[in-house]
Amino acid sequence: MSRTMRMTALALVALCGMGRAVLAQNEEKPVGQFQGKVNVNEVLLDVLVTDARGNVIVGLDKNDFVVKENGKPVTLTGVTFYSNRRLLESSPTLAKQGVSTEQAPEDRYFILFFEDQKGNAQDAPQLLTQQMEAAKRARGWVDAELLPNDWVAVVSYDSRLKVQQDFTHDQRALVAAIADAMKGKDPEGNYPSRIQAGKGPSLLAGLPKGEELRNKTPNIYEALQQIARSAGNIRGRKNLLLFTYGLPGRENTFGSYVPDDRYFKPTVQRLNDNNVAVYSLDLTPPAVQHTLSDSLNLLSLETGGRYFFNVTNYSTPLDQVAKENNGYYLLSYESTQPAGKAGFQEVDVKTTNPEFKLKARKGYGYGKD
Repeated sequence: MSRTMRMTALALVALCGMGRAVLAQNEEKPVGQFQGKVNVNEVLLDVLVTDARGNVIVGLDKNDFVVKENGKPVTLTGVTFYSNRRLLESSPTLAKQGVSTEQAPEDRYFILFFEDQKGNAQDAPQLLTQQMEAAKRARGWVDAELLPNDWVAVVSYDSRLKVQQDFTHDQRALVAAIADAMKGKDPEGNYPSRIQAGKGPSLLAGLPKGEELRNKTPNIYEALQQIARSAGNIRGRKNLLLFTYGLPGRENTFGSYVPDDRYFKPTVQRLNDNNVAVYSLDLTPPAVQHTLSDSLNLLSLETGGRYFFNVTNYSTPLDQVAKENNGYYLLSYESTQPAGKAGFQEVDVKTTNPEFKLKARKGYGYGKD
C-alpha cells in the first residue's frame, strides 16, 4: 500500500518545519509493550539553504543537516540537490564540491494567482491600480526573466476560480494570459478539450471539470485548496505567487487578525500536503497599514514562502522569488505515526553551520485527510 504526499521548505530566514509527505504505509508492531499498529512514513523535505545575501549554498550532504521530531534527531536516508542548470554552470567551484549539471533537475514551477480587485474598485480604487501595475511587472518578468525549463501557469479568482493558462514554457501565451486575467476573462471553465495530454505538467488535468470547478470554488480558500490538490500531482516544489490584499478573517478585541479556522487551517494543510509554497504579494499601496496583512504573512510563513509588502515595484519581489528558487535540497527520512490517527507533526530543520539561513514549514500532517 502506498500513498504519496510531499512537503517542501525554502531557506532564507531561520524558520523550520515542513509540509506533509507520506510515501509508504507499512503496518508493523513496534518494540516494547505497545501492541498497536503504526504507519511508517517516508518524509521528503525540500530545503533551500542560503547565505546572508540570499545566495544558494551548494555541496551539502547528510552531515550538514540536523532534523528533529519532538526534540529527537532523525536519521536522514538521503539528500539530493535540485537546481536549475544556470545556477550550476555559473559556479566554477561546484565541480570541486562534487556537484555536476547532470545531478540536478532543471524544472521549476510557478503559479501566478491574481485575486481580481475590480469588485473593490469603488471603495478602494488604489487596489485595482496596484493590481494593474503588478500585472504589468509580471508580464515583463515572464517575458524577460524566465528560464527555458520554467513552467508557469496563470489563474485568477473573482467569485470562482479561472485558469487563464495551464503550465507552459510559452512566454507569449503567458503574457496574453496575464492580460486575460486582468480582464476577468473566463476561458469557459475546465473541460477535457482544454487539457493537452502529453504536453507536460498540467493544473487543468487535476481540477474539477466543467461547471463543477465553479461549484467547488465558492471562496478564495477553496480555490487555493483546489490548486494545491491539482499541483500535488507534480513532483517537486510549486511556488504560488498570490497577488491580493488579504484573506477573509476577523479582528479580535486588540485589533489583530484572527484567521477563520473553517477555511484557513485546511487551506494551509492542503498547500503543505502538496508542496505548494505561497509567496504573498500585497496589493495594498505602500505605507498603508491594514489588518489583513497578517493573513498574508501567516499564510506565507506556514507554507514556506514569503510575504512582500510596501511594494513600490513588483519586479523586485518577482526577481527575489526566482532567485530563492534557484536550488534546494531534498532530504528524506522515515517517521512512524500511530495507524488510524491523524494529526500534525512538528519538524525542526537546521544546518550544522550557524551562518547558513533556512526557511521552512512548521511541520506536516499525517493520517486521513
